[in-house]
Amino acid sequence: MNWDDLKLFLVVSRQQKLDLAGAVLHQDPTTLSRRLRRLESDVGQTLFERTRRGHVLTPEGEALAERAEAIEAITLGIGDTGDGERSLVGKVRMGVTEGFGTAFVAPALSEFVNEWPGIEIDLISLSGLVSVPKREADMSVLLTRPKAGRMKVRKLTDYSLQLYASKDYLAARGPIATVDALSDHKLIGYVDDLIYSPQLRYFDDVLPGLHPGLSSPSIIAQMEMTRAGSGLCILPKFIANRHTDLVPILQVEIDVKRSFWLAIHEDVAGLARIKVLSDYLARLVKMRQAEF
Repeated sequence: MNWDDLKLFLVVSRQQKLDLAGAVLHQDPTTLSRRLRRLESDVGQTLFERTRRGHVLTPEGEALAERAEAIEAITLGIGDTGDGERSLVGKVRMGVTEGFGTAFVAPALSEFVNEWPGIEIDLISLSGLVSVPKREADMSVLLTRPKAGRMKVRKLTDYSLQLYASKDYLAARGPIATVDALSDHKLIGYVDDLIYSPQLRYFDDVLPGLHPGLSSPSIIAQMEMTRAGSGLCILPKFIANRHTDLVPILQVEIDVKRSFWLAIHEDVAGLARIKVLSDYLARLVKMRQAEF
C-alpha cells in the first residue's frame, strides 16, 4: 500500500470536507476523491460515508485510521530518537486560545526559538479551538480538561478575570460602587452564538440578567473597545493589567476563576520537540504565576 495514500486518507478523515483537505494537501477535491476511491478499491472496503457533513469514517475506516496513525507516529519519531540538539528538529503545531496566545505565548517564543533554532512552530491563535484528536494541532491550550480522545493532558494554571473600565470612561461617568449600577452602563462581551466554550459565559455566572451591548468573538477586540471607553468588560488579569489605562472595578464582587489545560496528542507526546515545548510552557507559566 502506498504510504502517500494513507497520509491522504488521514487528512480527509480529520478534515472531513474535501476542500479543506485539499488545502492541506495542495490538491484539488476531484483528485482527492479519485484517490480515495482507488484506496477503497485497493483495500476492498468502504472507508467513508459521503454525507452532507463531509466524509465520515465507516467502522472499517476507523480501524484503518487507527493503524495508519500508528504508522504516522513511527514516521514522526524518525529523527527524534537521538539525544541533544541534533534530534530537536521539526515542526510543532500548537493551538492556543486567542488571549493567552497573543498576549502571553507569542511574546515569549523568542526565548524558545533562540534556544531551539531547529524547531519550527505554527502558533494557531484563534478565538476558537483547533482539535488535537483530529490532528489539526499537535498540542492545544484549552479552557476545560478534555474527557475523551487520545491525548495526554496537564494543567497549566488557574487564572483570574475581573471587570474593567478605562480611566477616561470612569472620569466621564463617575465611580461604579455596586453591581446593580451596572445596568446603567454598556457592557462588552462575546457574541453569544459564537461562544466556543461555556467557560466564556462570564455574564451568566456573575451578572445574571445582564448581557453585552457590544460584542465580539475576539477578546483582543473587546479589550480595545474597553480601552477606547466604549463600556465595561470582563477581562483576564494577565491581559488587562498590561495596560495602565484600564482599571479593575468591583473587585470583591466580580472575581472570575478559570483554568488553562495543555492537551497533547498521544502519537506525538513522546517526541523530544513536543516535550521541550510543553515543558517550556509549564515553566514559563510557573515563573510568571503572579500575572495570572
